[in-house]
Amino acid sequence: MRLMAWVTAAVFVIDQALKYYVVHVLALAQVRAIDVWPPFLNLRMAWNTGINFGLFAGGSDAARWVLIGLALAISAAVAVWMWRDPPGRLGLISAGLLVGGALGNVVDRLLYGAVADFLNMSCCGIDNPFSFNVADISIFAGALGLVLFTGDGTRKKAP
Repeated sequence: MRLMAWVTAAVFVIDQALKYYVVHVLALAQVRAIDVWPPFLNLRMAWNTGINFGLFAGGSDAARWVLIGLALAISAAVAVWMWRDPPGRLGLISAGLLVGGALGNVVDRLLYGAVADFLNMSCCGIDNPFSFNVADISIFAGALGLVLFTGDGTRKKAP
């Protein structure tokens, strides 16, 4: 569990520090776009009121609080799962990635009313219209890791 906590904290701090730098220091919220290494890496400001890729983006205050509650509930469920049935090292790292990313996006919703997305990557003639952030990458990697690195493939029968 300690490993999960450290990974959670690291992801959370990195995510929030980068968001602060991009939104407030680089003023991406006003500038809207900064080309870093076109077309491979660009900064494109997007305020996401929904979930990944803007799905369920209604912008209502109720939806914001539902998404905050859902992220907190999932984070708590993952933490309880890891405490009750601790997986190996990779499973704990995966859980930390997911929880750290989810908490980072929760803080955005509390501070800004939406998630600050700013990373944009394109390649090979494909122009990607979507932006994302470190928390989104962590959530995706953590969820994938939990699928791959937890459980031993057998079900335990109830006594």
